[in-house]
Amino acid sequence: MIIGIGSRRGVTREEVSAAIESALRDAEIEIDDVRIFASSRLKENEAGIKEAVRSLGREIVFLDDETINAYEPPSPSEAKRFDLVGVAEPSALALSEEKELVLEKRRYGRVTIAIAR
Repeated sequence: MIIGIGSRRGVTREEVSAAIESALRDAEIEIDDVRIFASSRLKENEAGIKEAVRSLGREIVFLDDETINAYEPPSPSEAKRFDLVGVAEPSALALSEEKELVLEKRRYGRVTIAIAR
């Protein structure tokens, strides 16, 4: 499984960790099922995202705009203002093997999570 993460600027590790835990619970998936996390390069400097992922013993890949925009997410996104089709859903889809969302984008406070297989 691949977890795609989007967020508002300045999210904390605690916010991101809580969102990940909630999404895993909602999707009935264990952290051991997660291979990697993904997001947009716009989020490369978000310490809260990087710290939360690191605390889970996983890595995160920050994708370029072209890769993200190659996927058509099912949910509307505020990322349009950055000329992106989305962040969480297309990031998860881009790195997934089956290109199928098992959890469409959900907002958990200031963090959005999508999960793909």
